[in-house]
Amino acid sequence: MGKFSFVFLVSAITMIVFMCSISPAFGLKKVSKTPYLGAIVVDADTGKVVLEDHADAKGYPASMIKLMNLLIILDAVKAQHISLDDPVIVSAKVSRMGGSQVYLKEKEVFPVEELIYAMMVQSANDAALALAVHYTGSMEVFVDLMNKKAGEIGMKDTVFHSVHGLPPSGSKKPDVTTARDMAKLSRELLKYPETLKYTSTKVREFRPDVPEPFIMRTHNHLLKDFEGCDGLKTGYFRAAGFSIAATAQKKDVRAIAVVLGSVSSKERDKQARLLLSKGLMDILINPPAPVVVEKDPEPAEIETGEPVQEIEYVRIPKGTFKVAVTFNAAIIILLFAALYFQRSKGNRLR
Repeated sequence: MGKFSFVFLVSAITMIVFMCSISPAFGLKKVSKTPYLGAIVVDADTGKVVLEDHADAKGYPASMIKLMNLLIILDAVKAQHISLDDPVIVSAKVSRMGGSQVYLKEKEVFPVEELIYAMMVQSANDAALALAVHYTGSMEVFVDLMNKKAGEIGMKDTVFHSVHGLPPSGSKKPDVTTARDMAKLSRELLKYPETLKYTSTKVREFRPDVPEPFIMRTHNHLLKDFEGCDGLKTGYFRAAGFSIAATAQKKDVRAIAVVLGSVSSKERDKQARLLLSKGLMDILINPPAPVVVEKDPEPAEIETGEPVQEIEYVRIPKGTFKVAVTFNAAIIILLFAALYFQRSKGNRLR
C-alpha cells in the first residue's frame, strides 16, 4: 500500500468515525440526558403540578410535535373549516417525505380522519404534511397556526418550525419545547374526546382494502403495560433523545406525564410510569377542593311572633251592596232628624 493510499484510508476512517459520532441532525446539539432532560406530571383536570424536575429545560419535541398538528386539525373540524370525511389528495412533495411514514403516493386520496390515524399511530410524517397542506395550502402557513396556538395556550418556551418534528436540514432551525409546555398542550388536547380515540390505538391497518394493508403500530409502550394509560404521543431522533407525553386515568382522576430528552426508550418509559403512578396517587389522596359558586343572597324573611295569616274577603253582590248602603243612609238621616226635633222641643219648653 502506497503512502498516498494509507493517508487516504486513515482520512476516510477518521471521517466515518466523526460522522458516526455526531447527530444525524446536521450538527444539532445533543440534549438528551440520564434519566431525562426535563419531566413533569400534572392533574389533567386542574393543571396543578404534582411533580416537576427541570420542567422548563428546552429540548426538541421530535414527533411529539404532532400533538399540536392534531389540536389544529380538531379545532378546524369543530369550526367546520374542514370535515373528517374530506378527501385529501396526496401531492408530489408529500410523497417524497422521509422518516416515519405510511408511504403515501402522489395522487392517492384519503379522508382526513384516516390520515389523522396515520399521523398519531404510525407517527407518519407524510400524513402530517398532507393534512397541513390540505387545511392551509402550505406547511409554512400551518406552522404559523401552530405557533399562534402555542401562544394562546401559554406554551411560552415553544417555537415550531416544522409540522413533522424531524431534525432540521441546511439553515433551518429545530423545533423547541419544554416538558411543561407539552403538558399544557396535552391538557388542551384532552378537551376533545377524539384525542384519546386516535392516540390510544395500538394497531391499525392503513389501506385496508388492498391485498396487503400497511400495519401501523404505536410507539407508546405504556398503552400496553401501564394500567389506565390511554393516549398521547412519543418522539425521537438522536439529538433530541427519547420523549413521551402520556396520560392515564384511575377511578375519577387523570394525570398527564411528560418526559423530555431521555437517553433510551427503556429509560423514558420507566420514568413515565413512575411519574404517572405518583401523579395518580397524589391526586387521589389530595383531591382538589370543590369549586364554590357564589350565589346572590336570598332575601331575608321577616320574623314575627305569630304566623302571618292571609285575610279573607267576602264578595257581596252588587245589588245587595246598593240596598245596604241605601238602608244605612236612611237610618243616618232618621237619626239626624230625631236629634233635630228633640233639640227643637227642648228650646220651646224653656
